[in-house]
Amino acid sequence: MKHLSETVLDVRNQFPIFDHPLPKGQPVTFLDTAASAQKPQTVIDREREVCERYYANAYRGVYRFGAMVDEELEASREAVRKLLGAESRDELAFTAGATMSLNVIANGWGRRHLQPGDEILLSVLEHHANFVPWQQVVAATGAKLRFIPLTPAGELDLSDPELFNNRTRIVAVTGMSNVLGTLPPLAELSQRAHAVGAILVVDAAQSLPHGPIDVVATGIDFLACSGHKLYGPTGVGILYGRKELLAETDPLIFGGHMIDQVHQDHSTWADPPARFEAGTLPIVQAIALRPALEFMESVGYEAMHAHELELTQAAHAQLAEIPGIQIYGPPPERKGSIVSFTMEGAAAEDIAHLLDRKGVFVRHGHHCTMPLHTWLGVPATVRASFGVYNNLDDVQRLADALRYVRQRLKLDT
Repeated sequence: MKHLSETVLDVRNQFPIFDHPLPKGQPVTFLDTAASAQKPQTVIDREREVCERYYANAYRGVYRFGAMVDEELEASREAVRKLLGAESRDELAFTAGATMSLNVIANGWGRRHLQPGDEILLSVLEHHANFVPWQQVVAATGAKLRFIPLTPAGELDLSDPELFNNRTRIVAVTGMSNVLGTLPPLAELSQRAHAVGAILVVDAAQSLPHGPIDVVATGIDFLACSGHKLYGPTGVGILYGRKELLAETDPLIFGGHMIDQVHQDHSTWADPPARFEAGTLPIVQAIALRPALEFMESVGYEAMHAHELELTQAAHAQLAEIPGIQIYGPPPERKGSIVSFTMEGAAAEDIAHLLDRKGVFVRHGHHCTMPLHTWLGVPATVRASFGVYNNLDDVQRLADALRYVRQRLKLDT
């Protein structure tokens, strides 16, 4: 159990939430990182520091608190730029989260550029945040949704040479399925999209916490992500867009800071990124995003990946020994650190409730992916998702708790 680097094994100590055992001394077995990651002490400290020592509104005042906030916000923007390999900080806007970012892309770029008969390629893997906005754009523009088929393992099937055609304008995919852990081939999707004049939009909310994405090398045109999945604060997200694309994207929210000129009969918009940062930014959260990214970098992305892969492999192996368990998605080597499953004879919600009694916290339901669960043929799954603070003891407690579920539900009699 000690063959992983001490850097990864000791990182759990940086998360104060694990210092507080549950009643009866149960340890916290947190297996819902795909929904929202826990926060290291550095992130918590930075949020408190801003509030206690130099809080002010952003891009408003020249007094020292205002200047400090502006400087810290731009330092966070630069940290995100480095993580994504973007060419300029002007290609990055702070939003309320990945959902907001995807809505800006869909409504700001999609509604402006799509025409009747144009096609948007999605997959049924998509979170509703990368599904429903495109439905609304289609209803408004007369464009059409088409879907990339899946293999039986839940990976994208790109074998059809007619999948991309001269009507394809947008390809919008997840960087990692929040249910199956599927990792779409983003570089190939980019090449095929660009070959027919389409753009690639990536919902990186799930994938970015597990390693950086080079948007330039991969050929990503728009990208959305959330701070709270990056071991950072809630309430802040990132919208990335190539500079020329952001320049031709309409704002979604109007008000202060995002304007150039306001007249009685019309207004003009500021250049990106200010155009997409109307009103007061999530100042504290955006500033505290930087220590979250610094934390991930300090652990090391290769070490994180190796650690999470081992946890996923162990979970697959141990759950496979439990009667009635069906795991969905690709094998561990071809997916992210998510294990979604059902248990024959047990409802997903009942499983989650009983696991909670053992201090094992998982997600149950359709995970905001109703079309995917229709494709799977089940109304709900149970999802265990791993972060860098999890360990093999957590996997063992999950397996033991699932055996307890079978006993409580009398599934072994």
